[in-house]
Amino acid sequence: MATKGSLSSFLILRLFLLLLHFNPSLLYFLKNCTILYQENPSADVYVDCKERKLLAIPDDIPKDAVSLEFGRNELLKLKQHHFHGLFKLRILEIRSNKIASAENGSFLDLAFLNTLNMGWNKLTSITANMFQGLSNLTQLELSFNRIQFIHKTAFNFLVSLQSVELSGNKIQQITEIQPILQLPQIQKLKLLENSLSSFETKDLQLNFSSSLKELHVSGDNMQMFSITTPILPHLQLIELLRSIQSSEITWYISDKHFLRNITHLYLGWRVLLFKNIKTLMKSLDSLSYLSLDATSRWIERGLLSTVCNIPTLRSLDLTCSDLRNLTFELASCSQLLELDLSFGQMAELRKGSIQSINRLQSLNVTNNKLTIVPYDIRNLAFLEVLNMQNNTILTLTCEDFVNTTSLRELYLNGNRITDIKSCVIEKLPNLMVLDLSYNLLMTFGDSFDIPLHKLEILDVIQNPIKTLDVNKFQQLQSLKMLNVETQLLNNLPVCNDLQLLDHLTVYLRPRESFKTSVSNYSEIHINAHSLKSLTLIAKDQPTDFDTVKKFLMTLTPAETFTATNIYGDPPDGRTFKFTPQLKSLTLTKTDLLIVKHKMFLPIPHLQTMDLSESEIKSLDFLMLANLTALRYLKLTDSDISVVNETVFQYLPSLTYLDLRNNPFTCECLNAGFIQWVKSNKQTQVFNGHQYECSFPVSKRGTFLLDFDVKTCWEDGSFLYFISSTCLVVLTLLTSFVYNFLRWHLKYTFHLFRAFLYDSRKRKTMNPHQFDAFVSYNVDDEGWVYREMLPVLEGQQGWRLCLHHRDFQPGKPIIENITDAIYGSRKTICVISRSYLQSEWCSREIQMASFRLFDEQKDVLILLFLEEIPARHLSPYYRMRKLVKKRTYLSWPQAAQHPGVFWQNVQRALQAGDSENTDLLTGPAGC
Repeated sequence: MATKGSLSSFLILRLFLLLLHFNPSLLYFLKNCTILYQENPSADVYVDCKERKLLAIPDDIPKDAVSLEFGRNELLKLKQHHFHGLFKLRILEIRSNKIASAENGSFLDLAFLNTLNMGWNKLTSITANMFQGLSNLTQLELSFNRIQFIHKTAFNFLVSLQSVELSGNKIQQITEIQPILQLPQIQKLKLLENSLSSFETKDLQLNFSSSLKELHVSGDNMQMFSITTPILPHLQLIELLRSIQSSEITWYISDKHFLRNITHLYLGWRVLLFKNIKTLMKSLDSLSYLSLDATSRWIERGLLSTVCNIPTLRSLDLTCSDLRNLTFELASCSQLLELDLSFGQMAELRKGSIQSINRLQSLNVTNNKLTIVPYDIRNLAFLEVLNMQNNTILTLTCEDFVNTTSLRELYLNGNRITDIKSCVIEKLPNLMVLDLSYNLLMTFGDSFDIPLHKLEILDVIQNPIKTLDVNKFQQLQSLKMLNVETQLLNNLPVCNDLQLLDHLTVYLRPRESFKTSVSNYSEIHINAHSLKSLTLIAKDQPTDFDTVKKFLMTLTPAETFTATNIYGDPPDGRTFKFTPQLKSLTLTKTDLLIVKHKMFLPIPHLQTMDLSESEIKSLDFLMLANLTALRYLKLTDSDISVVNETVFQYLPSLTYLDLRNNPFTCECLNAGFIQWVKSNKQTQVFNGHQYECSFPVSKRGTFLLDFDVKTCWEDGSFLYFISSTCLVVLTLLTSFVYNFLRWHLKYTFHLFRAFLYDSRKRKTMNPHQFDAFVSYNVDDEGWVYREMLPVLEGQQGWRLCLHHRDFQPGKPIIENITDAIYGSRKTICVISRSYLQSEWCSREIQMASFRLFDEQKDVLILLFLEEIPARHLSPYYRMRKLVKKRTYLSWPQAAQHPGVFWQNVQRALQAGDSENTDLLTGPAGC
C-alpha cells in the first residue's frame, strides 16, 4: 500500500505538470461568481454573483457574459471600472445592495444593455450622467431606494427606454418624473408607494404628448389624481392604490375623452370616494379589464350594477373582497368572459348569481369555503377554465358539469373529495387538464370508463389511494403528463394505447400504512413509446432499487429519469439496461455508499447527472463509467473528502461540477484537485471558493481553495516520492534482470574485465610464461595427469599451466584465470559434459573466446573427451558458436590412433601467433 507521503508527492508532481501548461487567459474558474449551467454548450453566458457579501464587482467576470446577477451583496458605490469590457452584457441585476451613488461613466461599456435592476439600494438622487452609454436600455428598475431628486437631463441618454419602476422612493413632486414622460418610447411608469401628495397633469410642462401606456400610482399622502391636459393620449392602463391609513383620493378628469383608450383599470381598497368611482365607471368607454381589490363596501352599496353596465367589460377581478353576502349583483354582467372571485370567504355561490353570465369562459373561485360545486356552473356552456382549488368540496354529483362540454381545464386540488364517478366527467369530452391532487380519494380508475380522448395532464397525487387501476388509463389516448401517488399499482397487461405520454411521476407510499393486502406497485406495465421523463418518489419511507429496476423494465424514459429516497442494494449494470438513450439521471436521498461503474455502462449518452444526498465517498467509479457525454454533475451533501483530479480526464465533456456540502480534507491529498479547480479551462466548479474544510480539525471552517499547496513541496514529500519511486523501479529492474538477463550480464562483465586486462597487459606484460593454459573440470583431472601431461610435457616438452598446480595462492580466482589465459600462447579446453556444467569452466572459455576474437589469432584449442551431439550444445551458446565455426579434436575418435591425436595437438601448439585460420587445431577426424 502506498504511503501518505508518496500519494501526496504523486499529486504534487501532477500539479507541477499542470503549472507548466497554465494559461491564465483560458481560466474557467471564478473566485466569487458562478457561470450558470446551460444545456446548450453554445448558449449565452449567464453569471451569478448574488449573496456573496461582495464589496465590488469581481474583475474576472467573463467578457462574453450577457447576464450578470449581483443582487444581495455589499456594494456601496458604482465605479467606472466595475463593468469595463462587458460589451455583450444585456441584463444587469444589482438589486439589494447598499449603493448610494454611481460615478459618471459607470455604464459606458454597456452599450447593448437592455435591462438594469438597481432596486432596493440607497440611491437618493439620479444625476445627470449616471446612465450615460445606455442607449439600448429598455427596462429600468429603481424601486425601493431613497430617491428624491432626478436631474432634468438624467434620462436623455435612454432613448430606447420603455419601462421605468420608481416605486417605494421619496419622490414628492410630479415634476421629478417629467424627464421620463419625455422619452420617445416610454410605455410603462410605476410610482407606487412614493411621497406624492397629488398626481395632476397640469403640473407637467410638456410641449408634446407622451407615449406612456401604463401608469401605476399610489402614496400615503396622495389626495388628488387628475388628468386635465391631453398629454397622455395613449394611456391604456391605470393602477391607483392607497395605504390603509390614508383617506380616499379625489379623482378628477376634466374631459371624458382623456380616458378613451383605457382598457385596464386597477383600483385598490377604498382608493376613491364612492361618488367618484361611479362617475369614473360611466366615463370608461373602452374598459375591458377591471380589478377591484378589497372593495366589499362598494359592492354592498351597489357598485357592481354600475360596473356591469360597461358594455366593453370582459374581465372582472374581485379578489380579496368579502363576497359572503353576494346575491344577484353579478347577474347583469352577461358580457363577462373572465370572473375572479378568489379569496372571497364564500360558503356558497347562490343559485342564479352568475347563471346569466352564459358567455363566461374562465371562473376562479379558489380559496373560498365552498362545500359543493356551485349550481350555476352547470349552465355555463362556454366555460373553458374552472378553478375551484383550496375549498372544502366533499362530493361531485353527476349533474355538476352536465352542460359544461367546453371545459378544457378543471382544478379541484386541495378539497376533500373522496370519490369520482364516471358520470361526473362524462360530459367533459374536451377536458385537457384535470388536477385532483390533495384530496381524499380512496380509489381511482373507474372514472375513465368514459374515455377522455383529449386529456393531456392528470394529477392525482396526495390522495390515500389504495389501488390505482392503471389499466383504465388506456382510454386516455392523448395523455402527456401523469402524476400519481399510490401504495401499489395493480398487476396489469401491457398497455399500448398511451402513445403520447411523455411525463410520468409516481409517488410511492409504504404498504405498511394500510391493512389491506394488495399486490405490489412495482408490477405496473405501461408501454408508452413517447415517454420522455419518469419520476419515482418514495414518500415517508424509502423504497428499494429492485422496485426501480422493475419500473424501468416496463417504462423506458427516453431522456430523463428521477428517483428519490431509494435504499437497499445499489443499482448494477442491469438497472438501466432498457434505457440506453437516457440523457438525464437524478438519484437523490439515495443509498449509493457502494456505487459501481457498471451501473452507468448501459447509458453512455448521459449528459446531466444528480447524485446528491447519496452517501457517496469517492468519485473513482467515474473512471470506468464511460460517461464521455456527461456535461453536468452534481454530488452535493455526500461524504466526499478527497477528490482524485485524474477522474476528470475520463469526463471530457464536463462543463459544470457541483460538490457543495461535502466534508473535504484540506491536506496534500487534495492538492491536485485544488489546482485543477483553479486552472482547468473547461469545467466550472459551482461555488468552489465556498467549499469548507472539515479535516483536519485545526483547519475546520477554513476554505478548501485557500489551502496553500506550496506546503506540499516543502515538507520533504517530493524527496520521499523520488526515493520511494527509485526503490520500486530498482526492485522491479533487479527482479527482471535476475530472471531473464543474469547470464548475459555476467558474460558482459567478464568480457569487460578481460578487455581491460588485455589492454593493460599489451603494454606491461612480459613474454608468455606458458605454451598453453589447460582449462578442464576437476572430474577430468585424472585424464589430464594420466594422458595429457606425460605426452605434452614429458615427450614434446611444452610448458603447460594447470590451475591446481600453477595458480598463485591467495589471489582471486578470476584474476588467476585472466593471468593464465593472457600469460599463455594458447588455451586448451578439455571439454566434457561436466566441463559444460561448470560455472568456472564456462568463465574460462568465455575469456579465452574473447581473446580469440579480440586478437584475431589462433589461440584456442578445443579437445572433446566425449561425444556430445550438437543439439546438446544449444544451451551453451558460446561453445555451440565456436564448434559451428571452428574444427575441434575428438579423443573418442582417436582411441585407436592416440599417436596421431597427440601429433595434431603438437601441430596446433606449434602454429604461429600471426596465423589466421578457421582451424582451431587442424583437420577434424583425428
